Amino acid sequence: MSLLAGHRVAVLGGMIERPLARFLASLGAEIGGGLEGASFVIDDLGLEATRGLGIPESAVHVSVTTFGSDGPRCGWRGGELVASAMGGALRVTGEPGRPPVKEAGDACTFHADMVAAAGAMAAHYARGTHGKGQHVDISIQQVAFSRGASGALVWQFDRRKLSRVGGKLAYGKVTVRAIWRLADGWCFHSLMTGRLGAPANQALSDWMDETLADNPLRGVDWLAYNRSTLPAETRAVWEEAIAAFFASKTKRQIATEGLRRGINACVVNEPADVLADPHLAARGFFDTTDGLPQRFAAIRTGEPAEVSSSPAAARPGPLSGVKVLDFAWALVGSITTKTLGDLGADVVKIESRTRPDLARLDVQVAASKHGEFDDKPWFAHLNSSKRSVTLDLKNPEAWKILRPLIEWADVVVENFSPGTMAKLSLGYDELKAINPGIVMVSGSVFGQTGPLAQEWGVDGTGGALSGRTYLTGYEGGDPVIPGAVPYGDVIVPFVMAGCAAAALQRRRETGRGGHIDASMYEICVQQMRPYLKRAKAGERPQRSGNTDPMVHFQDVFPAAGDDRWIAISVSDDVQMKRLIEHTGHEIAAWTAARNDQKAVAELQAIGIAAGVVQDCEDMIENDPQLSGRGALVTLDHPLLGPFGHIATPIRFSRDIPRPYRAPRMGEHVREVAGSICGLDDATIDHLDGEGVFK
Repeated sequence: MSLLAGHRVAVLGGMIERPLARFLASLGAEIGGGLEGASFVIDDLGLEATRGLGIPESAVHVSVTTFGSDGPRCGWRGGELVASAMGGALRVTGEPGRPPVKEAGDACTFHADMVAAAGAMAAHYARGTHGKGQHVDISIQQVAFSRGASGALVWQFDRRKLSRVGGKLAYGKVTVRAIWRLADGWCFHSLMTGRLGAPANQALSDWMDETLADNPLRGVDWLAYNRSTLPAETRAVWEEAIAAFFASKTKRQIATEGLRRGINACVVNEPADVLADPHLAARGFFDTTDGLPQRFAAIRTGEPAEVSSSPAAARPGPLSGVKVLDFAWALVGSITTKTLGDLGADVVKIESRTRPDLARLDVQVAASKHGEFDDKPWFAHLNSSKRSVTLDLKNPEAWKILRPLIEWADVVVENFSPGTMAKLSLGYDELKAINPGIVMVSGSVFGQTGPLAQEWGVDGTGGALSGRTYLTGYEGGDPVIPGAVPYGDVIVPFVMAGCAAAALQRRRETGRGGHIDASMYEICVQQMRPYLKRAKAGERPQRSGNTDPMVHFQDVFPAAGDDRWIAISVSDDVQMKRLIEHTGHEIAAWTAARNDQKAVAELQAIGIAAGVVQDCEDMIENDPQLSGRGALVTLDHPLLGPFGHIATPIRFSRDIPRPYRAPRMGEHVREVAGSICGLDDATIDHLDGEGVFK
C-alpha cells in the first residue's frame, strides 16, 4: 500500500541520502523537486537556516539536526559522534577501562530519522484533521538521550550510573554476558528471566549435558530464575562454563543445531552473511533493483470500508481523536503505544495479572519491590498516556469487552510472537471482520512471515544478525554490545507509529485499513545499508573504533578526571589545521589537562565539532540544551511520586502534546467497560465475578 502516493518531498541540505528520505520514498512519496507544491520538506539545517526560503505553509516541514533548532546550543557544530557523546549512548559503549567506542555507522542519526518519520506522519495526519502544515523539530542528541531510559531512572531513584560493559548487557543492578566467542566467530546469547527464558535456558543446559560439558546449570528451576537477583558468584561460575561450551561450537552449529534446540542464541553476522540470509530472501527484502533494502515495514492493504466511528475525546497533540487498542508488552509495542498516546491518541492497554508485562516485574531501583505490579519506574516510563484494562483473554466472556473495543478502535498494536494474536482470534483477518477499516500494527524480531518468524529474539538479536554488533568495537578486538542501551527496541516503535499515522490518513482518503508488519531485524539491516553496499562490492568491512570513512578525522580523547572523555569530529583540512593550532599536535595531552565541559566550549567557539561524553548526571542535572527542550517531563506517579519521564523526542510547532502518567494495573476497567463498551454496573460486576478482569 503506497501510503504517501501523490505526495512530494522537497529536500534541503544533505538529506537526499538519509534514512528519512528513504522511509518516505518507501511509502510511495516522490523525493525531490522545488519547494512550491511540496507536501513535505526535510532538512538537516534547522529552522533558522531555512527561514525565508518560501516553504509552503501547508507543508509538513521536518528538521533533523544535532542539537535541534532552538536552545542555547542549537548553533553548536555536531555530527554522529558528537550527538552520541552528548546524548549518552557513547559513554556506555565499549570495554570497562578503555575509551568509549562508537556504534557501527550513523546509529544515532538513523534513530533520529526514524523518530522524525513518526513526527512527520503524525503531523501529516494532523494536517488531514485541520488542513494546516507545521514544523517538526528533531534533536539527534535528545533522541540519543531518549534511548537511555534505564540509566535516567536509576540515576533519579538510586543515584547510580550505568557504565561500559563490553560484551554484556546491563539490567539495572546486574550485568549479564551476551557476546560469546565461537570456534570461528561470535554469537549473541543471554539467559532470560521467567516464562520467556525458561525453555531456552533448559535447552542450553540439556545441550551442555549431551556434549558432556561442565554444566553448573543442571537442575536449575528456570521458572524461578531471576537475572536481577542471581548472586554474582553464581553467575560467574555459570558464565565460565557457558563460555567454554560456546568456544567449542561453530557459527553453523549455532545457526542450525542451536536454532533447532531453541537455545536463544544467534550468530554475530558480518555484512556478507546478511546479504546471504535465507530468511530475508524468503521475505523478499532484497528484491530491489540494486539488491539493497528499501522497505522499512511490509504493509498489507485492507478492502475499502465505511469508516464512520466517532473520534475519541480530544486530547492535545497531532493524533488527537485517534483510538488505539494496545495488546503490547515489554519495549517495542509499549513504546509504540506510548508514542501514539503521548502524541494525543486515546490508548487502552490490555493487561493480565496472570501474565504481567515484564516491565511490571523487573526490579531495577530500590523504590520497587518484587510482587508489586505498580511501583516500577521502567513500566511507568514505557506506558505514559494510556488507560489500563485487565482481561483474561482465554475467558470467552472477555469478548463482551473485546468486541466493542475492537469496534471502537482505529488502531490495534501488538508485539507478541507471530501467530499468537490469531490463536486468540485476534489476528488481522478476525479484526477486520469486526471492524473492516482497522489498522493493525505488529512488531516482531523477524516479521510475521518467513522461516524464522516463530523464533526467539530480543533487542540484541537484531543487532547481532544485522551486522551492527560485528562492526562495533575496537580495531582488531572482539565485538562489543553496540550500546548498553536498547537500539532496535526503541527504533522499531517509531517505524510502527509512523506507518500507523500514515495509514490512518490514507484510510481517510481511501477507506482502506491494513496490516503493518515491522521487523526489528530488517530495520536494523536498514541502518547497515552502507556496509551492505560495500559488501556487495566485494569489501569485508571490519570494526574500526571511532573512525569513520566518511569523516575527515574523529576520535574520543581523555579529559581531566576519572572516566571523562571528549569526542572531536573534524570535517576537512581547514578545520584540522585550526584544531592543531589550538591544541598542538598532541591533542590527547591538551584534552587530558582540561575540564571536559570547558574544553568542549573552547573548541566549539573556534568552530570545531566537539562534545562531552556525558553520563546521566551530566545530561539530567547540567545540560541546558536537553533541559530547554524538555527531554524529561515530570509526571506524578501514585506510588513513586513525581519523577522525570523520558519525553517522546518530537517538537511540533502547532499541535503541542501533553502526556499523562502511566496507569496502575487494571485502573480503568470500570471506566472503559462503561464508557466505551456500554456495559452497566450489574454486567461489569458479573464479569468481575467470572474472573474476566484478571
